[in-house]
Amino acid sequence: MDKANRNKVRQPGPPMNGSHYHRLVIKLGTNLLTGGTGHLDLERMTNLIGQVARLNQEGKEIIVVSSGAIAAGREKLGLDDRNRKDIPFKQTLAAVGQGCLMHTYEQLFDRHGIVVAQALLTKRDLSHRAGYLNARNTLLSLLDLRVVPIINENDVVATDEIKGEVAFGDNDNLSAMVANLVDADLLVLLSDVSGLYTADPRLAPEAELIPTVTKIDARIEHMAGSAGSIRGTGGMATKIQA
Repeated sequence: MDKANRNKVRQPGPPMNGSHYHRLVIKLGTNLLTGGTGHLDLERMTNLIGQVARLNQEGKEIIVVSSGAIAAGREKLGLDDRNRKDIPFKQTLAAVGQGCLMHTYEQLFDRHGIVVAQALLTKRDLSHRAGYLNARNTLLSLLDLRVVPIINENDVVATDEIKGEVAFGDNDNLSAMVANLVDADLLVLLSDVSGLYTADPRLAPEAELIPTVTKIDARIEHMAGSAGSIRGTGGMATKIQA
């Protein structure tokens, strides 16, 4: 695909069924990758990457937005101090863990003959036109080469995700920005819960699953509640925002 066509914004077409989605952004959060533990769950990740690989082999273009660097760093350093919330400590864990996370992805995708690439982004990168276009051009070039980009927030220079307050929220909002960046057909936010419930199912056994949300209003936002576990900062609230 030449550069002019690659950078052309695709116009939205008629509603598509699942088989017609071509370009997908798939977000994998910390709790999904760790199974609620303090370390990467290789069995879970193997299963997830196997599914992503099948989509790639079907000819679909896949971008993965992945959290998990802090958990990987904590495991690499042999620490179990999950209650520490100071930002420099989390940035240190992310700096150590990002390489471990990418090494794991590289090994798992290599089993399927798929090459991966790392892209660390910040909200600031995508807020300025030059950064936006550079990120877009790079990601689209990678997709042309059938490479699967693995994107995470650059926690060493940006603290939005690890603060868990303002911005990306365990990469839920980052994944939405990436989907917009590359004109994705579908954004998939994978979670360790079945979906949006009328209440927190961990606290209220009577909570009912809402299969489809057609309109986001104050009631839906209230059901989503506040986000996050100690290992991840994203929950239903940030998924609704995304």
